[in-house]
Amino acid sequence: MSSSAATGADQGDLPWFISVDDHVLEPPSVWTDRLPAKFKDRAPHYERRRVGQTRWERGAFVTEKDDNGPETDVWVFGDVVKPIRRNIAAAGLDREEMDLNPISFDEMRKGVYDPVARLQDMDLNHVEASLCFPQMSRFCGQEFSEVKDRDLGLACIEAYNDWMVDEWCATNPQRLIPLIMVPLWDGELAAKEIYRNAERGVHAVAFSENPWLLGFDSIHSGGWEPFFRACAETDTTVNMHIGSSSKMESVSPDAPPVLGTVLTHHNSAASLSEFLFSGVLDRYPTLQLAYSEGQAGWIPYLLERADAVWQDHRAWNGVGAMENPPSLYYYRQVYNCIFRDFFGIRNLDLVGEDNVTFEVDYPHTDSTFPETHELAKEMMAGLTSEQVYKICRGNAIRMLHLDLDAERKPA
Repeated sequence: MSSSAATGADQGDLPWFISVDDHVLEPPSVWTDRLPAKFKDRAPHYERRRVGQTRWERGAFVTEKDDNGPETDVWVFGDVVKPIRRNIAAAGLDREEMDLNPISFDEMRKGVYDPVARLQDMDLNHVEASLCFPQMSRFCGQEFSEVKDRDLGLACIEAYNDWMVDEWCATNPQRLIPLIMVPLWDGELAAKEIYRNAERGVHAVAFSENPWLLGFDSIHSGGWEPFFRACAETDTTVNMHIGSSSKMESVSPDAPPVLGTVLTHHNSAASLSEFLFSGVLDRYPTLQLAYSEGQAGWIPYLLERADAVWQDHRAWNGVGAMENPPSLYYYRQVYNCIFRDFFGIRNLDLVGEDNVTFEVDYPHTDSTFPETHELAKEMMAGLTSEQVYKICRGNAIRMLHLDLDAERKPA
């Protein structure tokens, strides 16, 4: 760092953040107001029910049936019945309250599901713009790809995307960034949904970090080529949230859930490794991938190992056709995001200052709301003003093709 370069700590307030990983709890009207009449009686919806305790059991959340339990709002879609847990609607709660017990719409902070209130919470937290993943339908809409009636599943996906663009983001198109979902059972249908939404200015799609684990085509199968082509042609970034394969890394089946929380980056590391050796990034050199909630400190070693394997083992393990080292594709086409990663920042030269974006993860327990600004100042102390700008917003503007300037701030 040159002696004349200003540091983040010397600049007072940081640039306003663009958070590339937040969540929206889908409000009650998303599908009931938008599905065609023939699907109305099967629309995802909320009901008031009494439920028992929720616990973590062998890799899954299990809610007990209890007719005498607390009355709360549950999300219902066919045989799927899910209470809203406090740890996924945690904004504004004390840490001790962010547990697995149910919470109703009446009890939670309104910004969890209401766009006007969300914008107010963003103002409180030094956030200018936000990209939101779905919640009750899972992080890339897996519920709708797993339903047996494909027509119903596609209708639910289209209805969600229409709500995301026409209602949630329309509240303030400069600050609420649309993120759509696609059908995971058909690459051609997925491509069609990419093109449909690109025509109305959408440049981000939620995708599974490993669709094969969900029972769909792997990225090596060729089945996703229409989707990847569509994303490359429309400048649509492929966003993969941890857990979007519906599997979290653990050590043993009876391990406590804390293991999965500590090891979340394993999902991103496995997915990134697969993409780096898949040929996809070579065939589509303008395609952009973004990994959400995996942090970045693990990336330098993974790239070092991937390049060594490419160099030393090419005679036997299927990488002989790759002309470039895997790290080239990462630095050219892949983004990660951080929210509490001091180690990653200390190794920014290897992580890539052009590859790091910022997230708040509102309203989950991992979220730094409402202390994001102070934490970020501490984490980025010592960086140049240019590096701080890139992490807080500049890289996200490029990644998501946003029409935002450096100085713009919320009114």
